[in-house]
This record gives sequence, structure tokens and C-alpha cells, in this order.
Amino acid sequence: MNLPPRGSQEDMGLRQKLGFHTNAKDANFVSSWIAKLILYSASQAANRCPGLSVEDCRFLQLYDNANTWVAHAEGGMSLIETKIVAAKFLTSGAFTDRERFLPALFASADSNSRLSETGDDILKHATPAISFEDSPLLDQIFEIYLGTRGMDGSLPAKAPLQMKILTLLCRSQRASSYTSQNTRIVEEGLALSDEHPHGAGTNTTKLGLESSKLRSRIFAYLNWIARTSETKDLELMSPLLVSKVRAYIENQGWPRYNGEESGPSDNELRSRSLGYESIGILAKASPGKLLYDTNLDLLRWLFSSLSSDSTGKDVSMSIEQALASVLSAFGNKLESELEQSLTSLLLHHMNLTVGEIEGSNFQVVRSTRFTAVKFANRCLSYGNPKARWVDLLAIGGTANERNEVVEEGRKGLDPYWYRMLNPVKSGPEQAVALSDAKYELPTFVSMTRQIFGSDSIWAVSKSRDSPLLASNAYGPAVNFVRSILLHQALESNAEAPSIDADWERKLEVLVSNNEQARVTVTDFLRRSIFDYPESQACLRDFLLASLRGMVYLNGDAATQCGKCLLQLCSLSPDSLVGDVAPEVAALQEAIFSSHKPLRETASRCFGILASHNTSPTDMVSICVKLFDQKCALWTKSVGTTVLQVHGAILSKAYLLSRISLRQRTDAKHEEAVSGLSALVIDIFQNSKDKMLTEAGIVAFSELVLSGTLRLEASPLSQQASNVIQILQGFAKDGNEKAINALGIAAMQCTERQSEKSILDQIINILYDLHNIREPAVQFAVGEALSRASAGFNSKSLIGSLDIGESTPQTPNRNTTLPSVLDEVFEKGKTTKPALRQASVIWLLCLVQFCGHLQEVQTKLRNCQSFFKDFLADRDSLNQESASRGLSLVYEKGDRAIKDDLVKDLVSSFTGTGASLAGTVSAETELFEPGALPTGESSSITTYKDIMSLASEVGNPSLVYRFMSLAANNAIWSSRAAFGRFGLSNVFSDSSIDGYLAQHPKLYPALFRYRFDPNTNVRNSMNEIWIALVKEPAVIIDLHFDSIMSDLLKNIVGKEWRSRQACCAAISDLVQGQPQEKYEKYISDIWTMTFKVCDDIKESVRSAATALARVLVGVLTRRLESSSRGAGTMLRTVLPFLLSPSGLENPAQDVQAFSLSALLQIIKKSTGTVLRPFIPDLIGRLILLLSSLEPQGIEYVRLRAEQYGVTGQQIDDARLSSVRGSPMLEAIERCLDFLDEQTMSELQNPLKNAITTALGLPSRVGGGRVLVSLSTRHNVIFKPYADRFLRLARKQVLDRNDTISASYAAACGYLARLTSEEETLNLIQHCYQLYFDSDEERHRIVSSDILFAFSKHATDRFNSLNAETLPLIFVAKHDTNERVRDLFQKTWDENVGGSRTVLLYMQEIIKLSREHLMSARWSLKHTAALSIADAVESLGTEISDTAAEIIWPAIEKAVDGKSWEGKEKVLKAFVKFAKSSNSVVRDREIQNRMQKIMLRESNRNNASYRPHALKCFGEYVESQASTDLFPQAVGITAPIIEDILASPESMDIDSKTGGQSSKTSFIDRCRSEEEILAAALGTLLRAINPKCHSVEDLNGNLSRALDLITKTLAQSKSRMVLNTIYEAEDALFEKINLTDITDHSESLVQVLMGYIKTLFPRNDQVEQTRLKAAQAAASMALLARRSRLVEDALIGEINKAKAEERSVSIQQSLDKIIDKAVEK
Repeated sequence: MNLPPRGSQEDMGLRQKLGFHTNAKDANFVSSWIAKLILYSASQAANRCPGLSVEDCRFLQLYDNANTWVAHAEGGMSLIETKIVAAKFLTSGAFTDRERFLPALFASADSNSRLSETGDDILKHATPAISFEDSPLLDQIFEIYLGTRGMDGSLPAKAPLQMKILTLLCRSQRASSYTSQNTRIVEEGLALSDEHPHGAGTNTTKLGLESSKLRSRIFAYLNWIARTSETKDLELMSPLLVSKVRAYIENQGWPRYNGEESGPSDNELRSRSLGYESIGILAKASPGKLLYDTNLDLLRWLFSSLSSDSTGKDVSMSIEQALASVLSAFGNKLESELEQSLTSLLLHHMNLTVGEIEGSNFQVVRSTRFTAVKFANRCLSYGNPKARWVDLLAIGGTANERNEVVEEGRKGLDPYWYRMLNPVKSGPEQAVALSDAKYELPTFVSMTRQIFGSDSIWAVSKSRDSPLLASNAYGPAVNFVRSILLHQALESNAEAPSIDADWERKLEVLVSNNEQARVTVTDFLRRSIFDYPESQACLRDFLLASLRGMVYLNGDAATQCGKCLLQLCSLSPDSLVGDVAPEVAALQEAIFSSHKPLRETASRCFGILASHNTSPTDMVSICVKLFDQKCALWTKSVGTTVLQVHGAILSKAYLLSRISLRQRTDAKHEEAVSGLSALVIDIFQNSKDKMLTEAGIVAFSELVLSGTLRLEASPLSQQASNVIQILQGFAKDGNEKAINALGIAAMQCTERQSEKSILDQIINILYDLHNIREPAVQFAVGEALSRASAGFNSKSLIGSLDIGESTPQTPNRNTTLPSVLDEVFEKGKTTKPALRQASVIWLLCLVQFCGHLQEVQTKLRNCQSFFKDFLADRDSLNQESASRGLSLVYEKGDRAIKDDLVKDLVSSFTGTGASLAGTVSAETELFEPGALPTGESSSITTYKDIMSLASEVGNPSLVYRFMSLAANNAIWSSRAAFGRFGLSNVFSDSSIDGYLAQHPKLYPALFRYRFDPNTNVRNSMNEIWIALVKEPAVIIDLHFDSIMSDLLKNIVGKEWRSRQACCAAISDLVQGQPQEKYEKYISDIWTMTFKVCDDIKESVRSAATALARVLVGVLTRRLESSSRGAGTMLRTVLPFLLSPSGLENPAQDVQAFSLSALLQIIKKSTGTVLRPFIPDLIGRLILLLSSLEPQGIEYVRLRAEQYGVTGQQIDDARLSSVRGSPMLEAIERCLDFLDEQTMSELQNPLKNAITTALGLPSRVGGGRVLVSLSTRHNVIFKPYADRFLRLARKQVLDRNDTISASYAAACGYLARLTSEEETLNLIQHCYQLYFDSDEERHRIVSSDILFAFSKHATDRFNSLNAETLPLIFVAKHDTNERVRDLFQKTWDENVGGSRTVLLYMQEIIKLSREHLMSARWSLKHTAALSIADAVESLGTEISDTAAEIIWPAIEKAVDGKSWEGKEKVLKAFVKFAKSSNSVVRDREIQNRMQKIMLRESNRNNASYRPHALKCFGEYVESQASTDLFPQAVGITAPIIEDILASPESMDIDSKTGGQSSKTSFIDRCRSEEEILAAALGTLLRAINPKCHSVEDLNGNLSRALDLITKTLAQSKSRMVLNTIYEAEDALFEKINLTDITDHSESLVQVLMGYIKTLFPRNDQVEQTRLKAAQAAASMALLARRSRLVEDALIGEINKAKAEERSVSIQQSLDKIIDKAVEK
């Protein structure tokens, strides 16, 4: 079958020629039978083939004709060749992609590589045009795969084809809806054979690699179905599919694989893995049928698989993935029975250990604890106690527990993380879901029973050695139950904190510091005890569990348990504490612990429990006695003894103080207090141990706080001053406990008018501590001042009272608090930084702890003013303290104060001015050190420095400038403080019913400040925004215009902070709004953005660039989604990007971004939107290609040699860069959207871009665009191809080789589409460039064009061979190597053999003759070489017709002086003389040839002469009827004699080597050697025995012998000797062919002389001696005719043989002797 070339006009018209275009059914019919032919296999018996029905097989067999597919039978055909021909027919234009798809699919799966490669090629091109959502196509595919039922139905396809089909089905969404077919595919693919029933434990899967691959592909398909099918389809398929896959896995061996010892193959492993994954996905799709059974059979099976399947890591990962899929199916609220089953399953797997035997003799090889914990956290409700127990088991861990298990357990205990793991569904049901029982916290009673109840391993009734008591989970368990209890208690009064990431911390803070919260918890505990006996038992168990944890655990875990016990004891009713008090003796070990926090906690717990009336008196007495013993040894204590003394002192202090609080004092108590106070004072005075001193301070504080001791009463009254001084010393060292002790001591002192009162003395001491620059110390001082000023009215003592019976009495306070406030106000006005910081912290503490008192209430406005001044302070701590203080003032003030505060804050917030806080003095620090360096290792910091600098430079205005700068700094410093410590709550509250509700102008400024570059400002504003704006979307929508106007105004303001913030704010604003909202601002936004892109400050430029990226992102997303307003926005943005504000902007950053944005827009746009801009875009993008290139490239290229490279190498790299350029990719995308109208509009912009482009990238880019248009868009571009070919012909002459080559390639592509006239003009242009131009590079251009033409437009090129091949043939002989090579390559790729030369001989010779007379030597030589090559290509015989054409040309070519390469022409001339019969017949031509040969052989050119002589010898030898020996002697004899006259030249090839070291001399000698060899060879060839009598022959032989003898006497040249022996061999053969029978005596003598020349010596190389032997063999035939000659020959041979060392030559010599004597 002869098919036209693919893609040709004939190929495209084949469908119409066959009539398929009008009747598609015919085409479908033909393609369907081709498909059946490809499926047919003649080797199958009974007319059954996979994929074919019985009738199809019988038809293809010609109805039982056995010889149909027997190639060697009569009328038979080769099946495979027929299939291949049919497949090739499919590739033609007779069929559409849809028609050829199925046959190509079948062919691609064929076992014959030739057929499958053809099928793959067709499939690759046809598949993109196929819609796999086409139902008829899918029906066909499924039918081929599964076959049809019935006796005459088709069998299922072969496995390779089935695998191909499965791969294609994975592309179809609709294929997943074929439930019955998909079920059959899985069933039949995984079916077990009858020989191995299910459960036998034998691997019954199909054998063989092919079957294994098919199963793997089926599983992959099943996996795909499970992931993509609709739920209703999966519900139908899932139960059966899961059962089949599960049976397959169990049949392989479950949970252990039962295969060979080598283990499963890779395909089997993959099948097993995909099987598990599919089960998980299918089960998820149909949980009601597969998962929600009370026995949880499938889930148990998967868990057992995970724990016991040892097949491999990949399989285990698949099992985990299956369980992860199943996990989501259990995410909803489960029924109670199902939840119980799941809980039991999870607890079972939490207790499994690797190595143990589970269930039916399954060994556990892998831990399932992590998966079990995940299921517990995601499937069981948070209120399920057993689920939380699973988390605790995970935290407790095993010896080698993974960190992820512990971390998952911790997440499960945290209610916030639980909600994160189980997110609330969005939508209107969200509120309902939040209150769903799944998210409710467990009750305290249920958790206590689960963890510490009688059935628990941690039951309080069990011994301390119970399992897991030392577990890492015990401490977290106690803490978790405590949190549950507190939350439940607070929730009873609606005071519970929200559940978030800080839920536990908020609980702790609330219960520790909030008086109302503590009362709520206490009331709850009291009600629980009296109203719910069950709760009372659980509370008692929990307290005992906490006590056990503190006593029996170590380190932080014990401390954690102790803190829980302490907190609950301090909040619980006395009766509940009494239940634990009998166990007080157990605390002794913890009191003497080496862990300090544990000692402190245990000591305080001891004080609470031991002071209770239910505590055993005898045990308490024993403990106190032991404490006394330890304390008595304090002076001698070292090491651990010091720790024990520390614990003993604290325990005694807490015990005595709590006894006082419980009002159980007696004489012994007073005595003990006196002893302890004496001990404390002794330690103060004499101890140098820091820990003991600290214990003394705490003991002193506790005794004074409880009213047991007073400085103004005995036993301390006499030592009060001494104690105060000691504590003052400790306080000055920053000891917070000492400061606390001073504050507590002041509480028990009375107010007196005397300045020397103890109260005033302590307060002044506290004031003096302002120099300590540690915030924590100053907060401690503030608390101490609040206690000294208000006594127990200060809320700082809330957590200090852990006995609820009574509060100690303290002296009344009337004047202390107001005086302290006034003093703090006054100190805040100072310029000393330390005192200012201390004063603001002190006032914060006073307002916080005493704000409820009337004394503070009356001064709230003063506090407000004080704090407001500190907002502008440069110290961040001062700002934070002031903002927190303002928040407290707002909380405690009335509505008037609140509105006044908000008004002041808003004015300072939105204003542009700021005053420096406080009075500016000489020492006021206005700037941070180093902020304004002077260059002399110092900087301007204070007002004094500013004054000094102004004085030095004589410019007083500097003072005002620096002060303005400082004031500006104050603005931003104050704004940074707005969000600190809850100041945002002020705005939040005011926005509801206060000042902000009537004045919403804050929102634009607040929105902008949320993006301030200052981190503190930004964080503050975000906090305010969150608090103030409860519904951001509503507020932004309401105030959008004012916000956007404010941003566009300030984006070009003078403050760089504002400019930067506006960029970020606009970026955020536009991303969350519909286009219609900001469409009217889009032009202004882009304009302002590009203005700021050129900002003087780098950070502003970066922000503007980020904004521009966002704008582009918004646009591209709209373009991707084909949003309605995308075109409108594009019409605004694209002209802007192409304007002077964008790509033509002088700022490089703006240019770069504009280009990037433009590329993104092009990439994301659809054709409809982008098409109007394409003509202008393509032209601009081509010109902009050069802008991507670094400016230094051209400089480097001009100086390439300095950098060790060539300019061409640099251009090649530039070209490679252009080809990979994203801009060229964008151009290609624009071209993809072209239509006829757009192509018409593109003409001029494209032409202008090509002609005006300057840089190499742009010039090359223009050529690439032409190539793309010619190949990918040829239909719409064809009408314009002629015009652009003419344009490309001009550009191809560019001086840059890379550009020229690019447009030459473009010419080749364009030639596909151009008219024949324009194509001929292109060829003529190549002729002109080659022959008419004087520039050598134009010949290169010509070669580039023709090579591209032949490569890229092969069909057009072949149709014009008569015009192109003659030029190519001639030019491939060019003297320029690059030109020659490219034309040679073009010739080789387009010419099949040498006969092509004969076909175009006349054109070639004509073209060559025209330029033999050219004035340019290069063209003359090229023409001559072309003629020579043409002659060489004609073979051994040249016809008369060809000879008539060639003779004038070859005669002219060989004419003239010698030149390099002329020897080729001369050789061709000799061949012409030998091969042409017309030469023999024409005597005139013979005479002219003879003259030419004589002339050429007489040339004196050293390099040409050897070739000329050889050619002359060949010529003479070919003239059998002519004696040219005289002429030969006349030419060669003088040459030989002249050379022999220079004996030094004969020594070149001697055995010892040359004697000269000069290269030129050696070259000259070798040239003479070549000439000598050629002359001798020509001389011997000139002897023609047929033309001479014996006498003449004898004379000729004698003359030649004489010259040979002379040569042998002098020359040792291997080349010369080899030539002589070869020529003698040929000469002796010619003589043997004559009829000379009798040898005259003279002839005999001559022949004997020749015999002597054959064996002159034995010092030559073996090759030369072998050639001599060959010549002797030819002489042996002559020796038979003369006895003398025979004897002489044999004698010489024997001599030579005796000296010969080569065995092979010796054997040859023996054969010569035998030949000579043979008769």
C-alpha cells in the first residue's frame, strides 16, 4: 500500500478521496474491522480469540480457510505484516482520531514491537482528542475488556490490553459509574481457582509475571474507583468488593504471608498494599453496611492486620492509610453500643505489646497504640472517660514509646486540641454542633471513677506499688481531673473560661487571682459534699490520689500533684479537708525532698492538714519534734541537711500560722512561735546560706500575715528596726520574698503622724527600691505598697489565704493609700528613667489591687492622666504598663470617665501631633543610645546632647528639628502601646454604647495601623481591631469607601511608615472583596502602587512590590475562573502595564515587576479575554526580550577573548537563554489564542518588532515567533507566509551569525506555507548569495537557508530538487569548511545515492562550467572540484551522452596552474579517460588528453607533483595501444637523477632514523621521497610489452633498470622500495601476458638484473620484504622460459631465505622456488 507522506496535501485529502468525509459510517466500519484484525490471532483454536466473537474470527479466517494466514501457502498472507500495513493505513488522513483510537489501543498492546510502536505513536496523537466521558466509547471499552456472554460471545481481552484499558479508564469520571462492570473487573481479576478453596492458606492467585502485573493494575483501578466514584455508586459496590479484596488478601496468607521463602514479589506487595487501601476507602463510602456493626468485624480485622501483618513497611503504611480512611467514617456521634465496642477494641490494642501472641495465635509485630489513640481522639466523644484513659495510657507510654504517641495523647486530654482534631462543621448548624454531646467535657465524678476508682489500677485503696504509679501519666492525670473539676465548678455559675489554647492557664489564673471565682468553686464543693454523697466520695478519692502522687512520685510530677492538693485544700470545706488530714504524716518524705518546689508545696500542705482538728495529734507531734531537731542543727547543716532544715522551717511556719488562723492557739503554740521567731532572727543575722535565709523570710511572712507576729508587739517590738534593716538589705539585692515580707510587715503596723513610724519607714524603704531595673522586682514593690496601704483589702492577698474560717485583723487605714497615690503621681513627673518606670508599675499595681476602694475611685481621673502620659514613653515596658493601667481605669470608672478616656485616646490615636510625656530636662532621654550616632563612639540621647550639638554647629534650629523628631518618635511609641495589657477592651466596650458608637472615624486609621511596620504598633492595633470589630466583614463593607480613600491618600504621604502600612492594608483589603467593590479604584490603586514601587525607602518598595503581586494575583485568579469582571479589569491593567508607568518606567524594580505581572496575566488569561490585546502584546514582548538580558552581556561579548571564550559561545548561551525564557513562553501562549482577525491585526506589529529590534534576544525571538506561526498556527498564518518570508530573507543577512541562523531556520519553516513562486525566489536568493556576493559569510547564509529548507520543509524541498540539488552539490565542495560541511550534510540527508548525480548531471555540469571562469578563485576551485566529484560518481563506465557533457567541463577544470586540491580534478580526469569509450574512438580528444597529462606531470609544485606523476602513470598504463615510455622517461629520469644527486634526502626512512631535527627539512625530504616513488612507479608502468619488439622492450627495461639500480644504491626509503616492488610485480605480470617465448641474451641479462633488485639486503621491514617476495613470485613465471634466469632467481631466493628471519616469508620463498621449477 502506497500512502502519501503524513501531513502532506495528498494525505489530508485522502479522506475525501475515499469518500469517508460524506459517509462516516464507512470509515467507522473500516476502522472497526482493522481493530478486529489487530485483535485476531491465528494460533487460537476453535475460532475463539480474546476480544472477538466467533463470527468475527470465522470472517477473518475466511470461514475456515486454513491457509488464509499462512504466508508461504498459495494465496496466504502474513498476519503480522497485514496488521502492520493496516496500522500504517490508520495513520493516514483517511481517519479521524476517534476512528483510529480503538485500533491504535489494540495495536499498542500487541506483543509484536513493530505493531505496538506504531500503535503507541497513533495513540499518543489521538488520545488528546478523545473524550473519555463518551458513553458509547466506554461501552465498547468495557465490552472488549470483559467480553460478551454466550457460546458465540467474545472472550475477555488479553492481559496486556486489559492493563492498557485500565490505565485509560482512570481518566474517565463516568467510568466509575459502571458499577456492574467494575465489580466484574475486580471479581474476575481476583478470582481464586477451584483447586484451592478459600481459606486453605495457599496462594491461589494467577501465576506469572503478566498476571501479577494485571492484578496490580486492577488494584490501582479499584483504588481510583474508590476515590472518585459517587457515594451512591460506592454504596452499591462496596460490600461485594470489600469481601473479594479481603478474601484475596487472606488467601495470600493473613496476617502472615504464606508465599515462598523468598517472600512476595514487588507486584504482589503492591497488590496487597493497594488492596488494604481500597478496603479503607470503600468502607468509608459505605460505613453503614461495613463498619457500623456491633462486633466491628472489619475494623478489628484492619487493626489485627496492622499489628500482625509482617509483609513489609509499605504494606503497613497502606494499612495505616486504610485505617485513616475508616477513621473519618467514625467521626460522627456514635450510638452507645457501637461506642462501647469501639472503646473496648481501642483499650485492647493500647495494652498489646510487640512480641506477644494475640487472638488466634497471631504474633504482634507492630504497635497499634498510635492508631488506637487517634481513633479515641477522633471517634469517641470527649466526655467518654475511657477515651481519656486511652490518652493517659499513651502519655504513660512504654519503654520504647514513640514521641508521636505521647503527643497524640496530650492532644486528646486538651479540650481545645480535641476540637481542633474534630472541627465543627460550618454552616447554620454550627451553633448546634458546638453544644453537641461529643464536645462536652467529662464530669468530675466519671473521670475520678475511671482513673482513681476501685476498678482502676491507680485506685487509692491499692498499695503504692500498684502498676503504673510511677508512670509519666500519673501527674497529667491528676492535673486533668483537677481542671475538669474547676471547669465544672465555674460553669455552674457561668464563669468558666472559653475553651481555647490557653484554657488550662486561664483556669489556673482565674482560680488563683479572682475572688469571685474562688467563692464559686468553694460553694460548688460545699454543695457537692452535702447534696451529692457520690461526689463527696470522689472528691475524697481525688484528694487522696493527689496526696499519693505528691508522696510517691518524684520531681515535677510530684510537685504537680502537690499543687493540685494544695489548691483544692485551700478551696474545699473544712470537712472535706478533714478526710485527708489523717494522712498528714505521709508528707514528711516530701518535706525533706531535694526538689525545692516540692518541699515548698509539701510544707504548705502540711500546715493546712496538720492544723486541722482531725489530724492525729501524736503523729503531728512526732513530725514537729523531728522538725525541731532539724532546725536546731541549722548552724552545722551542709548539703542535703540544709534542704531538710529548709523544709522543717517552712513546715513549722505554715503549721503555726494555720493554727493561729484556725484559732487553736495555746501556751505551747505561743512558745513555739517565740522559738521560731528567735530562730528566724538568728538566721537573718548569722546565716550566709541563701536557702536558709529564704526559708526565714517566708516563715517571717507567714507568721506576720496570720497575725501571729507583729513588729509593734512582743516578741519583735524590741528588734523591729533590726528586722526591717535586715529585710531592707535583702530587698536591695532584688529579693522579691523580702519585699513581700516588708509589705506584709507593714500591714500589721498602725498609722501614726510621726515620720518615724514603722509604717512610713517601710513605705520609704519600698520607694527607695526604684533603682532596681528589674520589672519583676518593681511589681513586687507595687504589691507590697498595695498591702501596706490597704491591708487585707488589697486583692493581692487573695491566693495567700488558704484557711477559710477567718481573716486576721489588721490596723485601720485612713490616710496611707491617698498619700501613697499622691507620692506615686509626683514621682511619675521626674525625668529619671528608673523612677518613672517604677512609678508607673506601682500605680498599675495600686489600681489593680486597690481600685475597688473609695480612695482610688476618687483619683481615677488623675490615674488616667498619669497613664496616658506614659503611652508616648520610649520604653516599651512603660507603654505596656500604662496601657494596662488605662484598661483598669476604664473598668473601674463610671460612664463619664469611660467616654472621656476613649475620646482622649482616639484623638491621640488619629492625630498627627504628640507631646513628650513629662517635663523635658537636660537629662531627659529622647532617643535610644546609638539611634543618632555622632561618629565618635557616642550618640545623641538626651536633651542636653541636642543643646550641645546645636551650640557647636552654631545652628539653634537644630533643637527644634530634633525635638520634632523626638515628638514623632513619641507618636509611634504611644500607638504601639494601644493594644498592650487589654487596652483594646476599652475600645471594644466603647464601641457598643460609648463614644465610638457615635464616632466611627477610627476605623480607617485603625485598619491602616494594623499593618504598621512597627511590630509593637501592629500587634497593638490587631488586638484593638479584634476586640473592637466583632464582625470584620460587616464593618469593612460598611466603611469600605472611607477606608480605601484613606489608604490611597496616605500611600503617598510623607511618613514612610504610613506608605508602607497602606501598601499592606490595600493588599489585604482587595483580596477579600468582590471586584465590583473596588473596581472604581483599580486605576488609582495601580498608579499609586507603581509610584511607591520607586520609593526612596527599601522596605516601602518591598511592600509596594508585594501589593502589586497581590493585585496581579487577584487579577489572575479572576482570569482563571473566567470571572465576569476579568475582562474589564484586564482592559484597565494591561494598558497600564504597557504604559510609561509600567514597562517603560525608568525604575528597574517597576520594570521587572511589570514584566512579571504581564507574564502571569498572559499565563492565566483565556483567549476570549486576552485576544484583543494580542497584536500589541506580541510586538512589545518581542522587543522586551532583550530587557531580560543583563546589560553587561554585550560588553563581555565584545571582549570575549579576554575571558577565554569566543563570541559565538556567548551568543549560543544567549540563544539558549531565550529559548527557555518565560517571556517566549508567554508569546507562545498569546499565539495559541490567535484567530483570523487577530492574525490580520498582528501583521504590522510583528513586522515592526522584527525590523526595529536591536538586541540579540529580540532578534532571535522574532525568528522563533515566525517558526511557531509556521508550525503550530499554519492554517491562519498561511496567507501571510509570503510576506514574512521576504522579511526573513532580509533579516537572514544580519552580521551576527546567531541571528542569521535563527532567521535561516525561520525561512525553512516558512517555506512550508509559501507559494511556489515565493519558494523559488528563496532558492534564487540562495543562488545569488552563494555565487554573486563577495562576502564569504553570505555563502554560509546560503547553506543555512538551504539546510533549514531541506530539514523543515522536506516535501517542498523534494518537489524542487532540480532547483536545489545542483547548487547543493556544487557548494558541498566549497573551500570554506563550515560551508562545505553544511552543504554536505544537506546533500547526505536528502540524496539516496550516487545515481542522483547522474539524474541532475546536466544541471550540475552547467552550473559548474558557468563559474569555472569566475574571477574569484574560491568559486573556480569549487566548480572544478564539483566536476571532478561528478565524474567520480558516475561509476566505471561513462556513457557517450554523459561524456559529451563532461568533456568540455573536465578539460576546462584541469586547465590552469596547480592549486591545493587540484589533484582531485586530475584524478577525475584520468578516470574519465579510462571510463569513457568516446575517448578511445576520438583521436583528437586522445591527443588533447595526452598533452594535458604531459603538461600536468611537468608541474614543479612540490605538493602537487607526486599526484600528477601517479596520475600520469595511471593514464599511461590505461593506454594499452600507445607507447608513451619515451615521454615517461623524459619526465621521470631527470626527476630521479636530480633527487639522487641529493643523498641526504635518501636517509629519511633509514633504520636509525633521520639525522636532522628541523621540521622543514624533514618535510622537504619527505616530499622528495614521495616524488621519487611516484616517478619510479610511473616509469615502470610506462613500459608496455604489447607495443614493443623484444629489442625495444629490452632497451626500455634496461633504461628503467639503470635508474632503479641507482635508486636502490642510495635510497633506504620504505616508500620508494615498496613502490618499486609493486611496480615490478605489475610489470612482470604484463610481460607474462605477452607472447614472448624466447629470451635473447640481453633480455636474460636484464631480467637477471631485475632479480638482483628484488633482494638487495635483509635490513628492510617485513612488509617491504613481503612485497619483494610477491614481485619475485611474478618473476618466477618468466624464469621458466630461461634456465639462466631460473638459476639466478633460485640462487637469489636461497640467499635471501638464509638471511630471512620471518617464517611466513620463508614459506613464501619456498613456494616461489617451486613455482619457478614447475614445468
